Amino acid sequence: MGSDAARPTTPRGGQAKVRTGNSINSMVAGAGGGLAASIATCPLDVVKTKLQAQRAVVGQQGYLGVLGTVKEILTENGFRGFYRGLGPTILGYLPTWAIYFAVYDGVKTAFGVAPAGMYSIRTSERLYPAAQVKGYQPVAREHPWTLHILSAMTAGAASTICTNPLWVIKTRFMTQMKGEVRYKHTWDAARTIWRTEGPKAFYRGLVPSLLGIIHVAVQFPLYEQLKIWAQDDSDAPITSQTILVCSAISKMTASIATYPHEVVRTRLQTQRRPLADDLSSDGMVKQHSRRGIVYTTKKLIAKEGWTALYKGLSINLIRTVPNSAVTMLTYELLMRHLSARTW
Repeated sequence: MGSDAARPTTPRGGQAKVRTGNSINSMVAGAGGGLAASIATCPLDVVKTKLQAQRAVVGQQGYLGVLGTVKEILTENGFRGFYRGLGPTILGYLPTWAIYFAVYDGVKTAFGVAPAGMYSIRTSERLYPAAQVKGYQPVAREHPWTLHILSAMTAGAASTICTNPLWVIKTRFMTQMKGEVRYKHTWDAARTIWRTEGPKAFYRGLVPSLLGIIHVAVQFPLYEQLKIWAQDDSDAPITSQTILVCSAISKMTASIATYPHEVVRTRLQTQRRPLADDLSSDGMVKQHSRRGIVYTTKKLIAKEGWTALYKGLSINLIRTVPNSAVTMLTYELLMRHLSARTW
């Protein structure tokens, strides 16, 4: 084990205060990372979302690739079109990453792994909690992959459920077409969706979004492991360049592995269903109960082929790599600064 003298000691009565401070630090650092990333990569996010939402098949008339989508945005909306949806994007990323990192670090801390920025990330530097009755210790503490997967999936589910309405609004903003009734601002979009489609519309696409926790279950454990492999024998924190490389590799791997769920989620979120759906000939309301994740996926594959599940993947990789790099680097640096002040 590492030297105990190198670790700060905390009185038992102050442990709760320290844990609260760590949670606040994680929330602040996570929100800061999300803010920086949302502003830096919003144009790429707009292009990716439009590619995911279009129904035309590659090779057919009307299909727009990356360059065609960029030209369309410039023609219809000018440069400002690349920042359509920035408001709800920021409102989405701030709480998403704040909740995510608070829960992620909270679960890890509960099993004795110090949050980012507190100690060296080497296994020998883990700060274990006091032994429980009869010497029982959580087995996940000695299996970092298991712990990181558990932490990532728990945090992903919590942040997704809490912020899904904001992502529905963001997606609607980014995919508005010329001639449609346009939302004036974020609050107007929220009121319009609530009034015309009901509260359930804000959780459209939630199931594929929850399937997206598989994404973070791949990304964050891999990111943590890459940092461990990159750590040298010194106690110095890893460099910013190393953080960027580890983040890029883990994000790219997770994106390729789990991308189809994003396309299905976008299709579900862009479905506009009024409170009273199409009326049948006898005046009764027809229920479209089959328009769920399975139905949407089957129709998408039947009409557009399997390749439709990877629409926008290229621009998504171009977007997610710098997005993740900015988010993680900002988070790590803020955590180091905030943790140093806490101690």
